[in-house]
Amino acid sequence: MAKQKKTSKQTYNNIKSTHPLLCPDGKYRWVYDVPMLKNPSILMEVYWVLGISFGIVWLFVLLMGGCENHFRPAALWDITRGFLILMAVFFVLGWVAYFFVSWYYGWKYSILFIMDEQEVVHKQLPGTEGKARAIGKLTALAGAGGGKVGMAGMGILVANRTSMSSSYSSVRRLIACRRRNLIKVRERFSRNMVFVADEDFDFVYKYLCDHCPNARKS
Repeated sequence: MAKQKKTSKQTYNNIKSTHPLLCPDGKYRWVYDVPMLKNPSILMEVYWVLGISFGIVWLFVLLMGGCENHFRPAALWDITRGFLILMAVFFVLGWVAYFFVSWYYGWKYSILFIMDEQEVVHKQLPGTEGKARAIGKLTALAGAGGGKVGMAGMGILVANRTSMSSSYSSVRRLIACRRRNLIKVRERFSRNMVFVADEDFDFVYKYLCDHCPNARKS
């Protein structure tokens, strides 16, 4: 059950509570430390984005190659096999990179959540923003050096973005993942993640359900 005790302005500007606290400005705030190895939800989101990107490129190359080879099964399989090998390589590299990032963050990703009547905000804590920017810049440089425009763009985005907000009127779906202490907040072009402790999960999920009139709940 969420603690609805009011806190002072000085406290909620630097809040450390792991339970939702109702602050004087009418907003709930709490901090959650995601154990990055035990709860790889962030990595799964990265894989989802990469999977969509690979799928779009695969379909485009398949259509182009199919037109040139009259859609012969052998030619289509050669293209598909190449993409499957590439995806397997990226899958392994993703785990290696995620392990390194987890170590760099101290095996946990600390997030401040702010929830009010209009939106929910996922914000990196001040101590982790610098690390995120460093990793983002490194990714951007690696991508630019290797001629990988997508990787460079993703790095620039990570380096400059330390928070994400979801307006309730735009939310299309809420997905409860209780085992991972995660509530997925889906908009048309945005995928936010809200982490909350076991004892507060029902409170936060119900609050979001009550304030997202256009969302499908699951």
